Amino acid sequence: MARQIDYYFSLQSPWAYIGHKPFTRLVSIYDLKVNYRPVLLVDLFSETGGLPLAKRHPVRQRYRLIELQRWRDKRGLNFHLQPANWPFNGRLADGVVIAMLEAGLDPEPFLQRAYPAVWELELNLADPATLVKLADDAGLPGRQLMERSGSDAISAAYEQNRQNALDAGVFGSPGYVLDGEVFWGQDRIELLEDALKSGRKPYSSVVEGPESG
Repeated sequence: MARQIDYYFSLQSPWAYIGHKPFTRLVSIYDLKVNYRPVLLVDLFSETGGLPLAKRHPVRQRYRLIELQRWRDKRGLNFHLQPANWPFNGRLADGVVIAMLEAGLDPEPFLQRAYPAVWELELNLADPATLVKLADDAGLPGRQLMERSGSDAISAAYEQNRQNALDAGVFGSPGYVLDGEVFWGQDRIELLEDALKSGRKPYSSVVEGPESG
């Protein structure tokens, strides 16, 4: 039976974009089943003590730009550090992914277009027409998915993903959960691969005391 990974992400996350190709490589190599879980980042940050980018200290904002350049080189990507249509409200784009999952469709062809659409092509993923075209180009029913994305049912699923993330100990995007162990951030992908390769038991935050005797 294939091992499963819960993949928490938002299309507005640069780190999810940067890590997506190496993540899909692991999925292929280790024949993993991926449970895609788009999640609302703003609420997740606030509930777990994080700050939105605009509210972070300037020192942290400047360091983030350095890190983006480092990882752009490391992952062999070519993207804008401050794309024209970012930040954007990710609800609609993430909802399209949830609508795909609801319909039993594979979201991967869409994700492989949507991530670079933001960071490389500077498209607006809050624009319904843009989302429809990206889905159509991926061979998916864009108009149908777009209409479903705004529904109450998709909003409820989006909220459930947020609650599931909190319950799992996930507090940012991307979050990869393997056997209950959280790997936060695309810079943990190599550690995720180590865990897959070794087959070790998951680490826990529960620290056992010294053995008696």
